[in-house]
Amino acid sequence: MPVLAHTLAAAKLRVPTGRGAFVHPLFWLAAVALAVGLMLRAPLSQPAAIATATIVMIGGGLPHGAYDMALLRRAASLDRSAMALAVSSYAAIVALMALLWIAAPLLTLVLFLAVSAFHFGEDWAMLDVALLRFAAGAAVIAAAAIGHPTGVAALFVAMSDARAAIVAKVVIAAAPVALLVTSVGVATAWRNGNRQWAAAMVVCLAMLVALPPVAGFTLFFVFLHAPRHLAQSRASLRDMSQTRWLATGTLFSAATLIGWWAQQRVVPGQIGGSWAAQAFQLLASVAVPHLALSRWLEKRLERPHSSRSECSFAKASA
Repeated sequence: MPVLAHTLAAAKLRVPTGRGAFVHPLFWLAAVALAVGLMLRAPLSQPAAIATATIVMIGGGLPHGAYDMALLRRAASLDRSAMALAVSSYAAIVALMALLWIAAPLLTLVLFLAVSAFHFGEDWAMLDVALLRFAAGAAVIAAAAIGHPTGVAALFVAMSDARAAIVAKVVIAAAPVALLVTSVGVATAWRNGNRQWAAAMVVCLAMLVALPPVAGFTLFFVFLHAPRHLAQSRASLRDMSQTRWLATGTLFSAATLIGWWAQQRVVPGQIGGSWAAQAFQLLASVAVPHLALSRWLEKRLERPHSSRSECSFAKASA
């Protein structure tokens, strides 16, 4: 069961209106727990700790895209045949991305990093400058690369091949610029009144530098990024019962994991070399269709709202 989805539904939390960003209280609890672990010198870079962080990353992060089809059906009013086609197309893109990890791993890694930076930058809706949003999204990767260059390089190589070490060097070289530009974004967010989000990102970036790469990314992805999207989905699907909400997240997440497991056994070739590497490859495979669909849905859902506003204004003027 998606824990964050359950917590969000039980607490009946709503996404703030306007250009603010959502910070779940669990983020602060997780950040404090990890900070205490660092102070007590807990073995966070040991295999058992990495495996635990990987399970949390998948179990807590994967469900935030599990409502894409429900949101699509709501936005486009699809019948059963159209919905089946949409689900099949979504699954086909995920499968294609998985095959790209075998056919062109280095290219797929670069695509994953670019898509991730763009997608994470969408969390900064309060920033009007696209460069600031992209840099803020890239800072998540950059902070981990600065703090643990060897670990990040090893993870890139495990996800791709030996040539990925060059990609890691490029990320590390660009990291200071990304973090500097992100500091401008943090200051802008603070000045615009999004102080909780700005403070959370400062803490998160600091923890990404201090923590091992998988643990640091899990803190951001599961406890800061995913809850925002879950809250938005819940608000858009507010008439869906809590039982159906939880079942949808659980079933689609489980189907994704089963499909990934099955494809690795049907298609010849080696995907990943460790749990962490395979987890990131899986996230990359679902990130592309999730990003494309979320962008379309955002525009689609904004259009009726804009039309209603214009209609109301016209009536008021009359």
